[in-house]
Amino acid sequence: MAEPVRVRRPTDQEGQKLQQVVRRRSASSVRCRRAMTLLASVGGNRVPVIARLVQADEDTVRDVVHRFNEIGLACLDPRWAGGRPRLLTPDDEDFVIQTATTRPTKLGQPFTRWSIRKLAAYLRRVHGRITRIGREALRCLLRRRGIAFQRTKTWKESPDPERDARLDRIEHVLEHFPDRVFAFDEFGPLGIRPTAGSCWTKQGRPDRLPATYRRTHGVTYFHGCYSVGDDRLWGVNHRCKGTAHTPAALKSIRAARPDGAPIYIILDNPSAHTGADIRRWAKKNKVELCLTPTYASWANPVEAHFGPLRQFTLASSSHRSHPAQTHALHAYLRWRNANARHPDVLAAQRRERTRIRSEKDIRWGGRPLTGAA
Repeated sequence: MAEPVRVRRPTDQEGQKLQQVVRRRSASSVRCRRAMTLLASVGGNRVPVIARLVQADEDTVRDVVHRFNEIGLACLDPRWAGGRPRLLTPDDEDFVIQTATTRPTKLGQPFTRWSIRKLAAYLRRVHGRITRIGREALRCLLRRRGIAFQRTKTWKESPDPERDARLDRIEHVLEHFPDRVFAFDEFGPLGIRPTAGSCWTKQGRPDRLPATYRRTHGVTYFHGCYSVGDDRLWGVNHRCKGTAHTPAALKSIRAARPDGAPIYIILDNPSAHTGADIRRWAKKNKVELCLTPTYASWANPVEAHFGPLRQFTLASSSHRSHPAQTHALHAYLRWRNANARHPDVLAAQRRERTRIRSEKDIRWGGRPLTGAA
């Protein structure tokens, strides 16, 4: 039997970038859908589930996963074919890109960054290899290879000494016990303010939202729980996030499997999730807490499902109060769970319909046939 198609383990920077694209949704729709595809695959979802989540063909999902395994985040931007043959060889282009992404001070130049003019002049007189390229061709080459003029930023890497062990454990339970795996996380703060989004309307006449300058409603945080096996998402809003609300969410997860058998909950590792009381409760109720590594919340399967929740309930909205916002969130969750596209859920629904139809077939006169006259 062939191995299921799944992305390789992302690095911390890759996981954070995918999570940023899905949460902010400021990039193109192609980048958002591809990032959601990769996050869903990291969360252990199979190709049919991901295809239904992002409304794409299964072969497209497999192509995106394979491209990420080969070239990383560059797979978020499709490469369209066409145009005349390029004059520079692939080796020349690689040399130009390597030079452009190297700090000039390391190459003996008296400045901290390149400009198009300085870079083109340097390539013409570099010792041992002369690359003749114009400024416009150089600009197009950099854009085509994904090199842009950007501000420098700080970066962080997971300092968790148990990073690999925790990721291995999450992958193990997702692969071997998908029906017993749940995920928990919070997102927010959610304020009462008009939130920009997108919608279908006449060109040049977008919907208008009122401006707010005095915001006196405060904020809330959505505490979400996700069942991997059932593809079911639920949650509540609280005024804050902390140790006081986490046990209630974990108890609702335990109630989803009342058989007493062990379950696995994937969640982040702040102190609000790892307190002594929570650990004692988990040990007593046969709950294993699978913590994601520090700065690696992208490994939580619920992250891929928070994106659509934000897009269809918060974006392009202007809720009047927190109860109205909470009502909109719960209405979407009910609709989502009632229209689940998970293959296992669809199979269960088909079996239930078959059972009901069979019972109707053996009925006569509104009463079941028992064999007696």
